[in-house]
Amino acid sequence: MDEKKRPFGLRDKIGYMFGDFANDFTFQFASSYLLIFYTKVLGISSGIVGTIFLLARLVDGFTDVGVGRLCDTAKAGKNGRFRVWIKWMAIPVSIASVLMYNAWIEPLSMAAKLAYVIVTYVLWGSICYTAINIPYGSMASVISPKAEERASLSTYRSIGAVLAGLFVGLLAPMLVYTKNESGVDVVNASGFMLAAVVFAVLAIICYYICYWCCTERVKLKPANGKKESHLFHDLRDLAKDRAFLSVILTALLGLVAMQANAALNQYLFLDYFGNTDALPLLNLISMGGMFLVAPASGWITKKFGKKEAGAVSLLVTGAVYLAIFFLHISNLWVYLGIQFLGYVFFGYYTMISWAYLTDIIDNHQVLTGKRKDGTVYAVYSFSRKLGQAIAGGIGGWTLWMIGYQESAVMQTPEVKNSIFTVSMLLPAVCYLVSGVLIWMMYPLTKAKVAENEAEVKRMMQ
Repeated sequence: MDEKKRPFGLRDKIGYMFGDFANDFTFQFASSYLLIFYTKVLGISSGIVGTIFLLARLVDGFTDVGVGRLCDTAKAGKNGRFRVWIKWMAIPVSIASVLMYNAWIEPLSMAAKLAYVIVTYVLWGSICYTAINIPYGSMASVISPKAEERASLSTYRSIGAVLAGLFVGLLAPMLVYTKNESGVDVVNASGFMLAAVVFAVLAIICYYICYWCCTERVKLKPANGKKESHLFHDLRDLAKDRAFLSVILTALLGLVAMQANAALNQYLFLDYFGNTDALPLLNLISMGGMFLVAPASGWITKKFGKKEAGAVSLLVTGAVYLAIFFLHISNLWVYLGIQFLGYVFFGYYTMISWAYLTDIIDNHQVLTGKRKDGTVYAVYSFSRKLGQAIAGGIGGWTLWMIGYQESAVMQTPEVKNSIFTVSMLLPAVCYLVSGVLIWMMYPLTKAKVAENEAEVKRMMQ
């Protein structure tokens, strides 16, 4: 600990919350609306879009780990090793996000549109977003060495994501959808760019609040002349870490479930329920479930442990989606009511999910004697992006396989029912398997986390 720095407190929590508030303005907008922009506005085949989403993540395999490595090997300046990246990249990542929603390229040839889409998508996700998200996520482990305080950062980070989701969920549908002469919901091409600009400005403001409020306190012990370990050796060590592998698999499955559901929700409400006006209500319900459980998340974690309570929350969430599928609910209001129960349980897992990673960083240090905040977070982030890409791919490929017609105002009943089936079954399976993985494979019980915290404190002295 750097004793010259101010003590950890509410300022750090609020600042860290604003970091994910900023991240998710562009991330959640892209997760929910980029697929429908590419298909409905630019007229690109959903199968091609899904493939672009997946292939772009191959680039992330290099950029994520590269940025994480830069963070781990850089010397800490007066603003730390991680925090300074937020100041540098706040504006570039926001501009890159806006460029993706350029409806003016619609008249261009398909080859030109695809080239533009690939370049701007990689610029945003693989370069700019990586260069700010990896340092931001890694920073949690150096704001405080205490597991309880880092768990509170995870909760506040999740609140930031919830707030961003609230803004995106309420504002975006009003801008990107309109009604045609027949009163049918259709997309508004220019509304995507307007929404992207609004979210970009808000993201920049939130990034700088994060930069001003957070403080890095944990300093690495000098290496005493030892050379930095080779990246290959670090990755090999991570591949042997049971705790890390179980959380990687859980994050991958969770992102597939969450992002595929978010992307397909646009089609579910547009084509199956025929009511995009209710999309903001869905987002309010999801945020309400998370806010309902937020005050109790600390008590639940302290009472039962992150492993135990997290596994149960994932299992219940999966069961809710499975129930909706078997009941084949077609009434929108009944659907929203049952979804609220799932959002309450999933809200807890969301609140504590980032705390798994800081516990893993401690555990990895105990196992290997090496502190690799940036590298651990980078590989974890890549797995999340891979999950997002697979989700985008599944969304695009599913629409293509079920015969979705991008240019049609109305879809056939078979297509509508297929959208419902995938939207419910995919998250059900992913959440249930994730819950089993945490329960059976993740070794960091409440007692083990406390033991590791004490050992890391001894090692850093």
